[in-house]
Amino acid sequence: MSNPLQYAGLFLIGVLAGEELIVRYGLHPALSRLDDHAHLLARQALVRRLRVLVPIVMLPAVALAAAVLVVATGPGLALRWATLIAMVTFLLLSFLGTVPINIKVDGWQADAPPPGWQAVIARWARIDVLRSTAATAAFLFAVLAVAQAN
Repeated sequence: MSNPLQYAGLFLIGVLAGEELIVRYGLHPALSRLDDHAHLLARQALVRRLRVLVPIVMLPAVALAAAVLVVATGPGLALRWATLIAMVTFLLLSFLGTVPINIKVDGWQADAPPPGWQAVIARWARIDVLRSTAATAAFLFAVLAVAQAN
């Protein structure tokens, strides 16, 4: 039988995965079509907004994934582990990859970005593909764990 924590975790991981997919495959391709100045202003606005919103979902989602691993019993143990591993991967890619880049980008002057700024954005995008994939995988594993437990 599923634990209520599994449902709460499933909800938050689903919200996180959805947000990550929209940002990765919706917002950022649109940003790349803007002129450089508008692109940087929009990217900075997103950084400022998402650096508040994403942790509100991300941190409790990781905590719930860990809690579920401890308290849930029955079928789905491997999937609960996979969920937590995917969430930890997401955290590491965030804090070691995209967050430091976001901090840099937020400090740039949109009228005079630093030389090579496009390469920094391209690096961010490569890391973000991995991040959004990790969040999506965590959601898939969490869904399968709940289904297996029922």
